Amino acid sequence: MASYLHFYEPRGIRVARAMGQYVWDEEGRRYLDAYTGHGVAFLGHRHPRIVSALVEALGSVMVAPPSVAGRWMEELLEALEPVLPPGLDHVTLLNSGTEAVELALKIARRVTGRKNIVYFSGSFHGRTMGALSVTSSNPGYRRGYEPLVPGTVRARYNSVEDLEKVITEETAAAIVEPVQGEGGVNPASPEFMRELRRLCSEKGCLLIADEVQTGFGRTGKTWAIEHYGVTPDILTAGKAIGGGFPVSMVAVPAWVAEKLPHGFHGSTYGGNPMAMKAVAAAARVLVEEEVPRQASVKGARLMRLLGEVLSGARPVRRIKGMGLMVGVELRFPPGRVLRCLQEEKQILALKAGSTVVRLLPPYLVTQQDVEEMARGVADCVHRVYGG
Repeated sequence: MASYLHFYEPRGIRVARAMGQYVWDEEGRRYLDAYTGHGVAFLGHRHPRIVSALVEALGSVMVAPPSVAGRWMEELLEALEPVLPPGLDHVTLLNSGTEAVELALKIARRVTGRKNIVYFSGSFHGRTMGALSVTSSNPGYRRGYEPLVPGTVRARYNSVEDLEKVITEETAAAIVEPVQGEGGVNPASPEFMRELRRLCSEKGCLLIADEVQTGFGRTGKTWAIEHYGVTPDILTAGKAIGGGFPVSMVAVPAWVAEKLPHGFHGSTYGGNPMAMKAVAAAARVLVEEEVPRQASVKGARLMRLLGEVLSGARPVRRIKGMGLMVGVELRFPPGRVLRCLQEEKQILALKAGSTVVRLLPPYLVTQQDVEEMARGVADCVHRVYGG
């Protein structure tokens, strides 16, 4: 019998079905899903409008590259128009976040004619060789693969002082997560983001905002970069933008797009009809159901409740995040708390950094769900560590 090659440790449950903010295992137990496939199911599992769009594509055309696209391409662009950041109205679809990052890095080098890419401590941009070259959240991800792509320069996240040293006339781009996910749910400071934008403009390099996890309403704005009042030159997105369908996106302004010739990049499955239909449906859901506003309100409520139930808890360092991207930073590795949440509370969560319990629930969570998450985390922290 064939064996599946696991790169993630199995969680010990077998999911049989999913809907909205919940999944059920083969024994019929229901779990509140704050894992959501690393944040993919932010719009909920099997959102009816996205499922309907995919069924429509399945019934007409499954395979067609963008060069022969039909009405589904116009549908995609119409739906994305009110969603995209100002000026970033040239888009292309790919298959994964890491693929979007790879393209963003290629664009930066092509447009500027420079080689150096600045990235930051705690970053996670993917695990292909280019994306891994600008990833530092876990040294183990890079071990055994160095030297990676040359010309990358690391600086400290949220260090304004470092920016002056690393962003120069030789820099092609700086790539940043407005809120670091894998690195520990770390929001950028406003001063850091503003200075990063200023220096990129001054030195003639491009600012790449990696919104693969933060984008599409997760942080309480359509794009997390909006919290800082700055606009990037390249935006990468993924995870939630397809409502569960595997798809990613790169968005650039016209002045960047016009410097990219035909044949500059390619992707066999990128921009297929199913992906375009899924993203179009997800964008309409985002706007019509006021997803960012819901994430803002519910995320604030979750962080407030966590602050109340964990007040004075010795094992907890702090609670951090934006919108429905929330981290509970512990003084110890979170593995036992995650197991307690899954096995005792029927709540799925995931790790970030080395000590953070990360909560990435769908925007559909109710007041009861929010209270359940907060109480569950508190009970498990006290049960595992005391205090």
